[in-house]
Amino acid sequence: MAIFNKFNQFVADKNNGVHNLGSDTLKAMFTNTAPTSADALKSDITEISAGGGYTTGGEAITVTSSTQTGGTYSLVTVDKVFTATGAVNTFRYAVLYNDTPTSPLKPLIGFFDYGSAITMANAETFTIDFGATTITDV
Repeated sequence: MAIFNKFNQFVADKNNGVHNLGSDTLKAMFTNTAPTSADALKSDITEISAGGGYTTGGEAITVTSSTQTGGTYSLVTVDKVFTATGAVNTFRYAVLYNDTPTSPLKPLIGFFDYGSAITMANAETFTIDFGATTITDV
């Protein structure tokens, strides 16, 4: 499983009330350009082009729980399965962002690095495995 990396700005944004992760619309998009920890907005990411079933802006992520227990916050989401309907442009990273806020516009949360380029042909599937907890924060 790829490791989840938080963007630096996400830490400030969540503490400044930008995110309501339990109710905002979260999305995952693909890129083949390495994100940096300094990236802050969706516009900082070079997204792959739409095609083969991949839609510009990525796909919505389903949140199943957003809880805090003993000072530890946990966000749990459903793994996202993408099914190609044709050739999908090569990607290596899946970037999670918040599609709801307008200021800042579409702030980034984090990304998965899969270690090498991924190509998908028609009918192939790719799963973003968020694990038992997508985000844990203390």
